[in-house]
Amino acid sequence: MDLKEMTIEQLEERKAQIANEIEAPDVDLNALEEEARSINERISEMRKAEAEKAEIRKVVAEGSGTVIEKMEERKEMAKTNEEIRASKEYMDAFARYLISENDAEVRSLLTENASGSVPVPSIVDEIIHTAWENEEILSLVKKTNIKGNLKVAFELSADGAYVHTEGTSAPTEESLSLGIVSMVPANIKKWIRISDEAIAMGGEALVRYIYDELAYQITKKLADAIVGDIKSLSTSAGSTAPSAPAVTIAPALTTIASAFANLSDEARNPVIIMNKLTYANFVAAQAAGNFAFDPFMGLPVKFNNSLPAYDSASANAVYAIVGDLKGAQVNYPEGEGIVIKYDDLSEAESDLVKIVGRQYVAHAVVADKAFVNIKKPSGASS
Repeated sequence: MDLKEMTIEQLEERKAQIANEIEAPDVDLNALEEEARSINERISEMRKAEAEKAEIRKVVAEGSGTVIEKMEERKEMAKTNEEIRASKEYMDAFARYLISENDAEVRSLLTENASGSVPVPSIVDEIIHTAWENEEILSLVKKTNIKGNLKVAFELSADGAYVHTEGTSAPTEESLSLGIVSMVPANIKKWIRISDEAIAMGGEALVRYIYDELAYQITKKLADAIVGDIKSLSTSAGSTAPSAPAVTIAPALTTIASAFANLSDEARNPVIIMNKLTYANFVAAQAAGNFAFDPFMGLPVKFNNSLPAYDSASANAVYAIVGDLKGAQVNYPEGEGIVIKYDDLSEAESDLVKIVGRQYVAHAVVADKAFVNIKKPSGASS
């Protein structure tokens, strides 16, 4: 049933059901969290609407123009935190908070209690999400927001399904073996220096300047870390880590096909990851063939220069990866925001201010044979 068609009592009953469902195995925690959030928002809207109707009834009963003016004033004041976060007033106050680290002014503007870290202006959310979407690798991985350390099960081995003819013996029970990946968060940090003149910009210009750079650098580092997770996988799965098959072959027309053939059936949307310079090696192989043949098999190519270029890579180094990035997961225990620290003392003599940004995050490969590493052969020229 659509949330808009449910009563408050029905919504509260559904919330109670969700509280029980989160304990079930293999539950989609992201979906339940999103549903619970939507229910809370809907209940808040309904209760606010009821309160406004009651106020209108009171105004009509009293027949007082003065009361109507008070009601309009109250309605004007009753802005949501989302509306306030999008205002210039809040943006300017937030810019001052970044410098002073005194959150009293920012919190005084909010109409709803906001515990924990100070809510960022709406534009900061947009900057961070844009950085995510623009980072080709991060935009494709699985993303969660689970508090604390996170353990994710992956399938090591399992029997296939059986065809059971009526009247014959029942099929044997499935033999299922699971591994567990532990995702332990850590801080990814980036700091930049800006001048006192830049600080003087204030408002949106200052906030954009800081968050654009920090968001870009932190997401880039996280993407590199995920590539590192894949590169470091063994060719044999263990109880705490999935595996990634490896093929040792130079860039050629059939290189990607050789890697693709080693993926599991669950790797449904594979991509290719490589250094931009390595891309040129594959194009050269294509040109040398002197006929129209796509060495990439039509798969999307994502560039990440933390992988070495083929020509400069050492023997047995991973220079390209083929796989489904949904086999990697990123967990944000404290949300996707970036925490800012302001230091105007360390380099005060140079009229420079140090801005430190951090993001608390865990990352890991959580699916077996979701990726294949392509390695440089021994004896190949460097």
